[in-house]
Amino acid sequence: MTSHAGVALAGVALAGVALVRRPASTLSCGLLTHQDPAQVDLDLAYRQHEAYRAALADAGWTVRQVPDAEGCPDSVFVEDTVVVSGPLAVVTRPGAEQRRPETAGTEAAVRELGLRVARIAAPGTLDGGDVLQTADVVYVGVGGRTNLEGLEQLRAHLGRTVVPVRLGPALHLKSAVSALPDGTLLVWPERVDPSVFPAAREVPEASGARVLPIGGDRVLIAKSAPRTADLLAELGCTPVVLDISEFEKLEGSVTCISVLVPGAR
Repeated sequence: MTSHAGVALAGVALAGVALVRRPASTLSCGLLTHQDPAQVDLDLAYRQHEAYRAALADAGWTVRQVPDAEGCPDSVFVEDTVVVSGPLAVVTRPGAEQRRPETAGTEAAVRELGLRVARIAAPGTLDGGDVLQTADVVYVGVGGRTNLEGLEQLRAHLGRTVVPVRLGPALHLKSAVSALPDGTLLVWPERVDPSVFPAAREVPEASGARVLPIGGDRVLIAKSAPRTADLLAELGCTPVVLDISEFEKLEGSVTCISVLVPGAR
């Protein structure tokens, strides 16, 4: 068994397809909203991205590359370009105008998977990183890259209960809250009000609120959140710890470097 990225493992039952995009050579020019600029080591970023893809493959995902977007420094953060819910892919309209060309390659990738495609249209804006889907509710961060018009269009496309969440000093909603496999929400209270969410648990580090369940009890988490990794183990999860330092310099996290499409082939 091999994937388009060459990292799926023989003998592993597939969970679905994980879409990723190779970091652009212009990665260091990515947008910053709440952080000061820091020097990005591009070679290290490539190695960290390779390790990220390998972790997904090890968990049973077929890793496929979305077409490169070399002229878009933030394009590695592919989550922002699409919201997948069952057989539907909602192609976003990113709040940062310079990121909008990124969506074409993602749309081609989800069409290849056979997903039905809808789009966010002007004047709506929506970044996928602002969308946190749970079993019963879709939470959408507003006030940053996503506006209320984008939220309303997403609600119409999904036909689900959508709850707006006003953001604090966070680039995206999922910069401050994410979900564990059992539905528990991990929240960093300095960036979002925990009372908005049921079953919320505050974490001891900002990056600890940005985790990605990848099947079974496995949860991707950044190396920069060791105390939260210990907490995950106490909660019965298996933390898969990755060094993503170069992406964190650009306000990235483990959640935004892939789009998981369960059951896809």
